[in-house]
Amino acid sequence: MKIILTIISVLLGCQVFAQTKGEVTVVKDSLIDSLIAKRIELNKARPTTTNPTGSAIVSSMGYRVQIYYGSDRKEVFSQQAQFKSSYPRLNTYITYKEPNYYLRVGDYRTRLEAQKFLSELRPSYPTLFIFREKINAPILE
Repeated sequence: MKIILTIISVLLGCQVFAQTKGEVTVVKDSLIDSLIAKRIELNKARPTTTNPTGSAIVSSMGYRVQIYYGSDRKEVFSQQAQFKSSYPRLNTYITYKEPNYYLRVGDYRTRLEAQKFLSELRPSYPTLFIFREKINAPILE
């Protein structure tokens, strides 16, 4: 008797979860499409501080070299200025995670590129680390 009740409940359960084909109607304001198009146009055309050339920057995962960390805010900005005077073409990024500031440089697609740069910096900066994080994709030449 238990087996028959189990079979009947399974068959009824299948009917309950059966899906029927339907139609989906999307209701949206026509301004949404125009706003999206406008934003794409602005991102491509207008130069910004993060995008001085005007071409769109695509973010992806990559590597950066950390050249300094510490709790002194003035020191991290001093280190950034010193690095920018030596390497003006490389981007620098300061992040703050309590209680320390972190100064990371570069946007490298592969760990090998970051390792080459780390070897170049080794004489000037004693504590260097490579971190994998979201980067601004560099412009390919």
